[in-house]
Amino acid sequence: MSVETGAPTDMLAAHPETAYFWGRVAADGECEDGCITVRTSDETAARRLASIAGAERADRRIVERAYAHDTSITRREEEFTVQVVGGLADRASAALGLPFDGDSGGYRFDALADYDRQLLRGLLEGCGTVCFKSDDEAVGISFVHSDERLLRTIQTLLDRCPVDAPYDDLSETSSGYWFGVDDDVAPVLGDWLYEGSEETGLFAPSRRRKLRKSIERVRER
Repeated sequence: MSVETGAPTDMLAAHPETAYFWGRVAADGECEDGCITVRTSDETAARRLASIAGAERADRRIVERAYAHDTSITRREEEFTVQVVGGLADRASAALGLPFDGDSGGYRFDALADYDRQLLRGLLEGCGTVCFKSDDEAVGISFVHSDERLLRTIQTLLDRCPVDAPYDDLSETSSGYWFGVDDDVAPVLGDWLYEGSEETGLFAPSRRRKLRKSIERVRER
């Protein structure tokens, strides 16, 4: 758990671990009756998520995953699924406004406001895309999700982060909706999102590595 703060004693209390975990659940997971599910393509992140929530293990399988911006394009990749069984899903839905059993969510993350960085990091790793735009020599950061309300919640979180991070309006895509962060501020936002992550371990190594390599390419030009 976090070196600075120790392990969370309550999964619904404000804490770096809980903020990161619920960001991952909101972005690529579900709250259903008696079970919370969260997915990741990074084995280290899966073990970390399981440890935070007290899950016994993370299940691994190979899936055919659709490309976020165009569902007609698919790729095969590893997927790790973490499941937390019990009454936490119902409590999380009531406390944080997460969708429950297919109902729409309200996404009330104010209780985690002291840890917006970790929350946004979890959201980025769960439903964000990062790329190096070779034509523009820029870093691309965007968020893609089927739930328009979640993306507007992410925009609100970006509005109150200490980095000035303007973004586009929402647009429709084959998998729902998306918006992109301004290319000029993407490197600074990326630096801020992962600041201090080495000490806490609250990150997916593969996602952080891809973002940092893209930022390095821009700064080396």
